Amino acid sequence: MVERAAAQARRHQAFVGLGSNLGDRVAALDTALAALAALPATTLVARSSFYESAPVEAPGDDYLNAVAQLDTALTPLALLAALQSIESQQGRERPYGNAPRTLDLDLLLHGEVALASPELTLPHPRLHQRAFVLVPLAEIAPTLVIPTHGTVGDLIDGVAAQRIAKLKR
Repeated sequence: MVERAAAQARRHQAFVGLGSNLGDRVAALDTALAALAALPATTLVARSSFYESAPVEAPGDDYLNAVAQLDTALTPLALLAALQSIESQQGRERPYGNAPRTLDLDLLLHGEVALASPELTLPHPRLHQRAFVLVPLAEIAPTLVIPTHGTVGDLIDGVAAQRIAKLKR
């Protein structure tokens, strides 16, 4: 019983932002969600609808975005490595910063972890400024608190001018 409680205590709620603006965007996000659900020591708890949005500080076509909620025993860096592996498997290339991409997976939050390292910053430093993150996040976790910024629901008004539309499927 003690071992089971300890194992559960090591699990964390994590949120991952998904995006694609090259190729078959719907298939890319569907495939990524299936890969997230298949990660070891991880359960896909919830996923938002898909949303189309204009690129922010980047060239290229409109993005298709979503957010996934995971329950995971993976550490933040292990989860980041898994996300990057999923991106690579779907043909993600990084020719320059903010280049168009077949798939982009961003670790937004990992439990209560605050981290600033060369590999990863948590919470994601711009998640509170991006409609393409906040709108899908509000769909699955409107009362989630973004440390030092407030609840997701409260942050939505600050991104109201950014174009985003729910994909009808």
